[in-house]
Amino acid sequence: MVYHTFQTLLVPALVSFIITLISTRFVIGYLASSGIEIDDKNKEKPVPLPTSGGIAVVFGIIVGALVYAFGGTFVFTPVVSISALFAVALSILLIALVGFLDDIHIKGRKVMTTDLMDKKLGLKQWQKPLLTVIGALPLMAINAGVSVVTVPFIGQVDLGILYPLVVLPLAVIFVSNAFNLLGGYDGLQPGTAIVASLGFLVYSVLFGTYTGALLSAILFASLLAFMPFNMYRAKIIPGDSFTYAIGAIFVAIMAMGNAEAFGVIIFFPWIVEFFLHLRRRFNVTDVGTRQRDGTFKAPYGRKIYSLTHIVMNAKRATEPEISLYLTLLELAFVLLGFGLKLAGFL
Repeated sequence: MVYHTFQTLLVPALVSFIITLISTRFVIGYLASSGIEIDDKNKEKPVPLPTSGGIAVVFGIIVGALVYAFGGTFVFTPVVSISALFAVALSILLIALVGFLDDIHIKGRKVMTTDLMDKKLGLKQWQKPLLTVIGALPLMAINAGVSVVTVPFIGQVDLGILYPLVVLPLAVIFVSNAFNLLGGYDGLQPGTAIVASLGFLVYSVLFGTYTGALLSAILFASLLAFMPFNMYRAKIIPGDSFTYAIGAIFVAIMAMGNAEAFGVIIFFPWIVEFFLHLRRRFNVTDVGTRQRDGTFKAPYGRKIYSLTHIVMNAKRATEPEISLYLTLLELAFVLLGFGLKLAGFL
């Protein structure tokens, strides 16, 4: 039984890795030839890069989920509800579509957006939370998760019907949009997501559910395959199709993996990022001004509107260093989450 369980984790994850690897190579050329590109201004000279690499990641995740569904239908007795798995896949697909619509809104000439002149205009700020609620509909329809949740330092609370009808859609809206806020540097978004997904995977295996473990394994493998294409001197930008979809699957893992309290702890950097951006009504850029030595200067001086601004004010950091420091920050919160769990606070 143990072998069967780990096999049904490893095979879908391996397929997700391979499919994401292949599809990322494809979408790099396809998006570039389609003109869906924006300038990477963090280098010595602006470099045009295709955006919306999240399409490849989403494709890998969905194929991995379908592999498990196929195996559960024809090969073994499934531990995970196939209908729930399809609901998660549909949720990810719908919200990735919203992100893709945001990514492809690229003007022929530069316009002012988030305090920078850029070709990518994207959706309006009020449209993003309104449209991302679409991603919650499949999870609401199947009443995903358990209404009894563990609140850090408080204990278990039964939310009843409020959980699927109120908590889930609000969680999808907040998590997907908050995760979208912290970025702008090569490797930052997939790097922090890899750490968070690995945390969810270990937590799900030790304390959560098999559903959470399966979703975490598929997500982790897909992110690992995508990461080399977005590391320093990136070949593709993740885009909003990436951030919105990752936010949606995080919510699915928390809801179906019995990991809400743990999820709140490891998502804390993005919660902080949300409120920092809120101070300036989200009209904020995380990207600093590049100096001749390759380091970055905070765009608003000593005023802090992003975690990236804290790093830039703390030291003269290069692009890879900024991404590394914030990824290590996320690792610290993952370890904090495990510490609180072992201490009995979660």
